[in-house]
Amino acid sequence: MIVEDQSPVIAFLMSDKAHGAYSPAEKIETHISIIVLAGERVFKVKRAVKLPYADFSTPEKRLDVCRKEVERNGKTAPGLYLGAIRITREPDGTLVFDGTGDLVDAVVEMRRFDQKNLFDRMAAEGRLTPRLIDELGDEIANFHDTAPLGGDGGAANIAGVLDINKAGFATSHVFSDAELADFHARFRKAHARHAALMDQRGQGGRIRVCHGDLHLRNICLLDGKPRLFDCIEFNDQIATVDVLYDLAYLLMDLWHRDLPGLANRLLNRYLDRTGDDDGLPLVGFFMALRAAVRAHVTATQAEEGAGDVPALTAMARDYYDLARTLLQEAPPHVVAIGGLSGSGKSTVAEAVAPFVGSPPGARILESDCIRKAMFDVAAETKLPPEAYEPEVSRKVYETITAGAVGIAAAGTSVVANAVYDRPELRAAIEGAVKAVNIPFAGFWLDASPDLLRERVGARVKGASDADVKVLEGQLTHDLGVMEWTRLDAAEPVGKLAAEIRAANEV
Repeated sequence: MIVEDQSPVIAFLMSDKAHGAYSPAEKIETHISIIVLAGERVFKVKRAVKLPYADFSTPEKRLDVCRKEVERNGKTAPGLYLGAIRITREPDGTLVFDGTGDLVDAVVEMRRFDQKNLFDRMAAEGRLTPRLIDELGDEIANFHDTAPLGGDGGAANIAGVLDINKAGFATSHVFSDAELADFHARFRKAHARHAALMDQRGQGGRIRVCHGDLHLRNICLLDGKPRLFDCIEFNDQIATVDVLYDLAYLLMDLWHRDLPGLANRLLNRYLDRTGDDDGLPLVGFFMALRAAVRAHVTATQAEEGAGDVPALTAMARDYYDLARTLLQEAPPHVVAIGGLSGSGKSTVAEAVAPFVGSPPGARILESDCIRKAMFDVAAETKLPPEAYEPEVSRKVYETITAGAVGIAAAGTSVVANAVYDRPELRAAIEGAVKAVNIPFAGFWLDASPDLLRERVGARVKGASDADVKVLEGQLTHDLGVMEWTRLDAAEPVGKLAAEIRAANEV
């Protein structure tokens, strides 16, 4: 409900007096904000509305929420949010910024950036690189690690989202009653199945005051770094969620845009940084719920005639279908990929993982990343020689085996990626996985010494510290009897990934 006429404020912001721009200002309207683009600045005004989830009904309330928006977003997008500014009325009736008169309204002042640097635009144009996804995973992990704790009501919080969804779908006629009855029943069944884990995570501090609206359009490339902006600052209850539910919106967005490889890479990078593997059984359900929310919101827009109704209706159905797909859980598998340094294990693992098990694919347990985590350094940090002593390596392989068994037994597929040049290492993971009745498939990437030397010598810095000297040592090892399926590492990655999927029936 609109409670105040803000047209004088908007006229002031559009005028040269407010921004001094040499080009005409532009105006963009959303359901809760009016945004004025002027020169190198952006002015964002909260609409004078009172809604069930947001109260901007007085200038004082709008000023408070503007200040909170700057404070919250300033942590994840430094340099983008410049401040919250009061708009006051002078004795002669004119409006000014931060004058001595009565408060009329408030705005958030932001630095303007090129819209081509929004991640949704970059995704559409194929400009999201693996490096950017890794940096984004690091940013989100750091943000969640420092976000304020938000209580322990895990299952109750998500039950509330299901209630809102049901009410939202009831406001439109895009879907039949039978479709919605089945849809809601599937979600309630999944919720009941995961309720104990959601509550456990709440008690373990995994529910935090998060971003709340973490999709590609709310991420930008600023000064060469991925930055999160436009968080939900006006309602802490909406933003207080499981950290993986926060991440799931972005994973769903990438999956919906047919970018499964980037979704899987983002999840794995985030988990490598946070160690939050215990929450993996919830990720597909959380992604499905995010898709369902988009379905009901888009269906409501179609019902209200807010735009191209046929296109909105089709989009609502698309999200609905995606939600149903994401709710379907595939049986877990464990795929192990071995080979000497330079054989392409990591590249092949990344190509296979999105398509093993349920979306967003398998958890990749990579020996290089696990070793770096043991020493509490970033994946790209080079470790000293003592980090590669036999005892450390033994612990790395034991960690992979234990992780593969635990993660798969809980319902998520795993791709294990390590050298595996000794028969006892291969036997250990295969035996442990089969002991808990999880399907296992092992693959060995064969390559000539010359190809391996060429690849290792040409490597760009990544998680592996192996150089040609390390490779030469590996070449002296006796592989023993190779019972895993041998593949020619010289073949294209896509062909190798297809062979692994076909052999493993995934």
